[in-house]
Amino acid sequence: MSRGGTNRLVGQRLLYAVSIFASLGVFLFGYDQGVMSGIITGPHFIKYFNKPTAFEVGCIVSILEIGALVTSLAAGRIGDIIGRKGTLFIGAVVFTIGGTIQTFTVGFWSMMVGRIVSGFGVGLLSTIVPIYQSEISPPDHRGALACAEFTMNIVGYAVSVWTDYFCSFIDSNLSWRIPLFLQCIIGTLLAIGSLAMPESPRWLLDTDRDERGMRVIADLHGGDMDDPTARAEFRDIKEKIILERRSGEGRSYKMMWKKYKQRVLLAMSSQAFAQLVPLFANSAASVSDTRGVEAGWVGRQAILMTGVNAIIYILSTLPPWYLVDRWGRRPILLSGAVIMAAALYATGWFMFLNSPETPNAVVLCVIVFNAAFGFSWGPLPWLYPPEIMPLTIRAKGVSLSTATNWAFNFLVGVGTPVLQEVIEWRLYFMHALFCGLSFVVVYPETKGVPLEEMDAVFGEGNLFHPLWSRVNFSCFFLVFRYDHNRRWSCSTRSSKA
Repeated sequence: MSRGGTNRLVGQRLLYAVSIFASLGVFLFGYDQGVMSGIITGPHFIKYFNKPTAFEVGCIVSILEIGALVTSLAAGRIGDIIGRKGTLFIGAVVFTIGGTIQTFTVGFWSMMVGRIVSGFGVGLLSTIVPIYQSEISPPDHRGALACAEFTMNIVGYAVSVWTDYFCSFIDSNLSWRIPLFLQCIIGTLLAIGSLAMPESPRWLLDTDRDERGMRVIADLHGGDMDDPTARAEFRDIKEKIILERRSGEGRSYKMMWKKYKQRVLLAMSSQAFAQLVPLFANSAASVSDTRGVEAGWVGRQAILMTGVNAIIYILSTLPPWYLVDRWGRRPILLSGAVIMAAALYATGWFMFLNSPETPNAVVLCVIVFNAAFGFSWGPLPWLYPPEIMPLTIRAKGVSLSTATNWAFNFLVGVGTPVLQEVIEWRLYFMHALFCGLSFVVVYPETKGVPLEEMDAVFGEGNLFHPLWSRVNFSCFFLVFRYDHNRRWSCSTRSSKA
């Protein structure tokens, strides 16, 4: 990514190279979320920590979400001050430090410290990577690249499960120290590589580093500083920034809630539903192990079953790469909600019957559910918030939505075991209800809309524009045109020709 020479990466090669490398950030927090589920059941881990209680194990696993919640709230301010690239570097370094503490832990409390430090890194990475990706992506590829990032998250989870499985054959404490050490290697690679990545052009222009910003935009369009498309994009971004400044409203949290409350609530609700609907995806290890025990899957076999399910999960995240910028966001979210609700209702019904076929039927429902989640409500809530937020408050808005993710992740993780014990099979009907609610809430279609034209999608100029008035009519104010390239595009009635 050097600025000199003729062999530097430009155009789509630069875009894809940067996207793949940035995806290591989401790979890391996918890996970290999954790695503990396998090692906490290992005999050497249990012996080293003196047979930890269920409460102690729960603290080790869930404390990461607390750390992530804290820094995801701070990431908005940090991302505005030092930039997207700098925040990515700090997140990778902090995560690596946390992973190192975990790897060389000497007991329960040092493990807790390592987990929460890693959580600090995860909070920064999970907030800034989607922002960075949205700001360097062209409108017609933005959805696909964001969905590819989510696939990397699930790949990270799958790698952690299979690492746990193969290391379970090691007859020493290395069986759990090696999986923890691997995340340090990946974190170090991300930290070093982030130094060579270009800064977000939109952040550069927003901080009046216009020449550097134009250079990055030109590189993303092929490297020619005089390219008309690059020049037009530069003008559109800068004009939007100047317009926001002239409004005199600033970029505080107060202004954000006052002017963009609808967008912030939609962004936060998308992340909340992403945690409320996926009973299996968020607690796959506990559900699979519970059903697995009844089916004869225990210990290493349970990890193996989880690993196989993780592969199916990865495959389910691939279709959105192609479909999200063709079908749009809404059809994928709606279809996913229907399939997930059906799988949850079926699970509750089979568990109510409690027949000999129940364990295998539930495992099938887990696979169907996770496939639907990986296709829809897994990737899109990470795409949606950064693309609907205006540049001036994008980092702050996305930090709130990401914090919502980690808050609900923690609540669901803590509450699910209790609810499973108290209301049993009815829990699945409750989560099916959340799927129904996610179907009703309207998320306006943003397919193909440039980030600087997102105001039109939300009809900010309308005096009366309540959310409920747009149920199933979210594109009421859009005029769709079928252009000569046989591709759908959209504009508003008030937009420039």
